[in-house]
Amino acid sequence: MISIRPLLAIAVAVLAALAVLLLNKREKLRDAVSPLAAIAMFAIVASMAPTVLAGGTVDLRLFEILPGIDFAFRVDALGMVFATVSSLLWIVASIYSIGYMRHLNEHAQTRFFACFAASLAAAAGGAFAANLFTLVIFYEVLSLVTYPLVYHHEDEEGWTGSRKYLVYLMGASKSVLLAALALTYQIAGSLDFVAGGLLAGANASASLLTVVYFCYLFGFAKAAVMPMHAWLPAAMVAPTPVSALLHAVAVVKMGVFCVLRVVFHVFGAGLVGGLGLGIATAYVVSFTILMASIYALTRDDLKARLAYSTVSQLSYIVLGAVLLSPAAMVGGIIHIAAHAFSKITLFFCAGSIYCASGKRNISDMAGIGRRLPWTMGAFFVASLSMIGVPPAAGFISKWYLALGSVEAGETPFLIVLLASSVLNAAYFLPVSYAAFFGTEAQECPATVREIPMLALPLVATAILSVAMGIYPDYFLALAERVVR
Repeated sequence: MISIRPLLAIAVAVLAALAVLLLNKREKLRDAVSPLAAIAMFAIVASMAPTVLAGGTVDLRLFEILPGIDFAFRVDALGMVFATVSSLLWIVASIYSIGYMRHLNEHAQTRFFACFAASLAAAAGGAFAANLFTLVIFYEVLSLVTYPLVYHHEDEEGWTGSRKYLVYLMGASKSVLLAALALTYQIAGSLDFVAGGLLAGANASASLLTVVYFCYLFGFAKAAVMPMHAWLPAAMVAPTPVSALLHAVAVVKMGVFCVLRVVFHVFGAGLVGGLGLGIATAYVVSFTILMASIYALTRDDLKARLAYSTVSQLSYIVLGAVLLSPAAMVGGIIHIAAHAFSKITLFFCAGSIYCASGKRNISDMAGIGRRLPWTMGAFFVASLSMIGVPPAAGFISKWYLALGSVEAGETPFLIVLLASSVLNAAYFLPVSYAAFFGTEAQECPATVREIPMLALPLVATAILSVAMGIYPDYFLALAERVVR
């Protein structure tokens, strides 16, 4: 069906960014804009769900750029997974951000909230893109509008981290990604997403198609497949709400979403399997899964540990797609949501700990769970999801990934998944154990206590993580639509 709703969802976030700028001097009104806009955006996205779940699409073509290249939107099942997650989490992230920024009396709050809203507009645009051209436009916009968020503190560490962030993301897209787009257009005469793959049956050599494929895999650097991952830990210099945005709501999810678009709708499962690209990619991302987990084990800074955990978990999503078995593909798709709900909770907890106590390092957090029981309780729940313990959401996605590995006859990747879960437990569970059962430092001030405006959102996202594990039907239905 043709509808303006995809554009309206994007427009809500754009208007929110503009309203934040206009209300610079009226702080209470400015801060109210983001939660209200987030609710409106989620309502628009949810209104399209019945059509997509019934097997339809919501389309909107705006104008033609070149023959075979339109600036257009199409809301399908894969796009709905990303859009639902990002719009829903924007609601809780906006509330959390207000509490965090006010408590620390951060500077440049207007710029912060405007860029935050603009990033959600870019994420929605990418989710609803009907072709590679539209997708890459919003992919690039997302890099630009999140750059000021990464350098928010404007200190030497912030500038260094933000430069690495921009060099990796823009450097990859201006080189290998641009080459992949040009070659795709030359081969197919179009950049549209096609069920079964735009390049399926294309008159091109296997070597050329292989080059194009890996240009996409590493050109979409937001997916953080090694070695294109270093920007992500460097970006942890940003305020914690930004880290949550980068890791759960928009940025990295845009990266893996783009890779899934390439696998499913540019190359198609048949061509990826026929060229042997699926297994080759599976080994690359398996290396990323294990090495990033080992790096996480060595980090004492909590946000750095969570950052390397994200590098690892993102590759679960790509692994599920490239194993090409139905169960694995479903697992990869729903891990977008499972990881988002759990990882945003973990970053919210890291921010709550810092605001309440000023602590960043895990070695300094012994006994803090007795002061911050809601925060560390939510951290424990989200950790169980990351490990894959039922009934949390991570169990569902990892179950499908494991089942898909067996279904594909690829036992080595089942071993990778199991080994990674053990590593997840090794770097998450000691944090919770020390927080609740460790001996509290004598110098810990008595003023360390829960901050309600931070505790409420993180409890809400922890509940979402468990709720998805118990009732995964919505995301499973969308994932199965993609795989059909």
